[in-house]
Amino acid sequence: MGLLRGLLAPFQIFNDLVLPIGRGIAVACIALMVVCILVQVFFRYVLNNAQPWPDEAARFLMLWMTGLMAPSAYRVGGFVAIDMFERALPRALAALVSLFLLSVSLLVLLMAVKLGMDHSGGMSWNFKSATLWVPLDWVGGKSFKLALAWMYMSLLVGFILLTIVNIELILRSLITLTGGGGTLKPLSDIDFAGAE
Repeated sequence: MGLLRGLLAPFQIFNDLVLPIGRGIAVACIALMVVCILVQVFFRYVLNNAQPWPDEAARFLMLWMTGLMAPSAYRVGGFVAIDMFERALPRALAALVSLFLLSVSLLVLLMAVKLGMDHSGGMSWNFKSATLWVPLDWVGGKSFKLALAWMYMSLLVGFILLTIVNIELILRSLITLTGGGGTLKPLSDIDFAGAE
């Protein structure tokens, strides 16, 4: 059990430090997304002159919000789940089923990380946004279109963080199965709409 606790500690510390930062950035993304949508509504319905960039900017922000918020929700059980089967089983068997499902999730997440790396590197930096410009000419630089790889990068970051959370959950599940679950530090004080 000491080995498992030693393996768990870096993952738990990392998640305790990084995930709140991600949540803060995600909240800023939501606020900016709302501003972009309101700008689009104003230009489209008040000025009758729809702008091309707010829709793409809102999508960009939504992807980053999702990639940064999903790991926190996953960590505290905030995803939608059908857990009737698990609750009907005896505690030890339910823990084994949960461990199996976490292991399958880890395999899926590792494939997603690989796909995220494929989409975020190489040629994806050559594809530019149709409407999102970085206006550096305001500060004496040269303006340029935002690379779409920054959108794909949100998915890669999200999948990497989800993988780290998943490994933490697997280690916690193993510690619980070996009888040490009562001594584990609670995951978080976050409450995603009544998550247990």
